[in-house]
Amino acid sequence: MKATLHVNGARHDIDVEPRTSLLDALRDDLALTGSPAGCEHGICGACTVLIDGEPSRACLMFAVQADGYEITTIEGVAPAPGELSVVQDAFCETHGMQCGYCTPGMVLTAQALLKSNPAPTREDIVSAISANICRCTGYGQIVEAIELAAKRLAGSNAAEGRP
Repeated sequence: MKATLHVNGARHDIDVEPRTSLLDALRDDLALTGSPAGCEHGICGACTVLIDGEPSRACLMFAVQADGYEITTIEGVAPAPGELSVVQDAFCETHGMQCGYCTPGMVLTAQALLKSNPAPTREDIVSAISANICRCTGYGQIVEAIELAAKRLAGSNAAEGRP
C-alpha cells in the first residue's frame, strides 16, 4: 500500500504492507532510528512520537493509519543539526537519562506537555510521563529535567545579576 508520511516537516511517499507499524516504517523505510523498539506492545513508551503534536505509540499504529498526519520523531525536535532543543538540553544537564533507551519517548512526551502546559506542576509532569517506563533513573532526574525545561522556556533562568 502507498502511504504519505509527513515526518519532521518532510513528505515521504512510501510503499508498505498494510501490517507495517509506524515504528517499523520510520526505522526501516525512513532510517529514523531514534525511536527504539521497546516492548512493541505499547506499554513502555520508548517508541513515542508526536502525531499532530500528541504523544502516540508508534508501535501501536500502522503506517497507513498515519497517512496525512504530522509526525515528529526525536530527530525532528532539535532546532538545527548539531543542536539540542531546550528539553533535550535539560535532560542532559540534569542527567535525566541513563542508558538512554526511554529518553526519546520521554523527551517527546515532555515537549507535548510543555506545549500544552508551559507551567506544569510536579504532579502534572509525573502524570504526563506516567505512561513511559524508565528502568534506570527512578524518574527523579526526568522530572527535574522537565521542570528545568519549563523554566528555561519561560525565560526564568536568566543568570544572576542579569535580566
